[in-house]
Amino acid sequence: MSSGHGHIHTPPHNKAFALGVILNIIFVVVEILFGLIANSSALLADAGHNASDVLGLSFAWTASWLATIRPYGKYTYGLRKTTILVSIVNAVLLFIAAIFIALDAIEKLKYPPEVGGIQIIVVAGIGVFINTFTALLFMKGQKHDLNLRGAFLHMAADAAVSLGVVISGLLILVTGKNWIDPVMSIIIIAVILWGTWRLFTDSVNLALDAVPKNINVEEVRNFIASKKGVENLHDLHIWAMSTTQVALTAHLVMPDGNNDRFITDLQAELKERFHIEHTTFQIENKNLRELCDTDC
Repeated sequence: MSSGHGHIHTPPHNKAFALGVILNIIFVVVEILFGLIANSSALLADAGHNASDVLGLSFAWTASWLATIRPYGKYTYGLRKTTILVSIVNAVLLFIAAIFIALDAIEKLKYPPEVGGIQIIVVAGIGVFINTFTALLFMKGQKHDLNLRGAFLHMAADAAVSLGVVISGLLILVTGKNWIDPVMSIIIIAVILWGTWRLFTDSVNLALDAVPKNINVEEVRNFIASKKGVENLHDLHIWAMSTTQVALTAHLVMPDGNNDRFITDLQAELKERFHIEHTTFQIENKNLRELCDTDC
């Protein structure tokens, strides 16, 4: 790849990200407004959750754009790694939001205020629709793109959380028990923390160049070693260049040498079977391998 100024392409699913962000911003404003009117901790908790979705989608959208900038200058891999860094930032913001929501819910659990059940049902019902619609925007490409899969699963989970808030509103109308609202808020927080912890640990692992969890390194090793002409391999490294792209480097011991077709076919097979797109191989004969054993 030649150096020079980065070239910008249109990010994939640009319209989906834009529509998802706009819809969720509008809904957060509505949910906060009616959460205050109805005095509902659950609605405010869900608003906080959806606000984190706006940040998450915005970060993912921005990172998706940055990842399209070609390598230039000292950034020989481009800016793909930003997709991992923003995932960590998103997780930290989610943790902070959960703390504030939890403090409000605990206070209201001690002294449950009067809650407007009908407002809760109507507003959360709108949330079910918006979150489901947003999830469907990312459904088409989520099987082949980890970023889109994450957005799809996140929004689908949010639809389920909003449905839980609807149920809490119905229970309040039927039973008159106002403590149901802060209890539902705490349940929402638990859902946020569970998903956020997974996001945080996965993002940190990728930032530390761990093998992505969807790839079995031993399976990859055995697959390469099984290829005709490969006597052995060493210095196998697999890491994430972004949340969607994986790189691999390895030294292959091939006493009889290789041809260009071998490398091309191996790269295509690794991409097809393991979704590893960026691969680099160093071919060694026995003498070079023995020298490496002695001096490396």
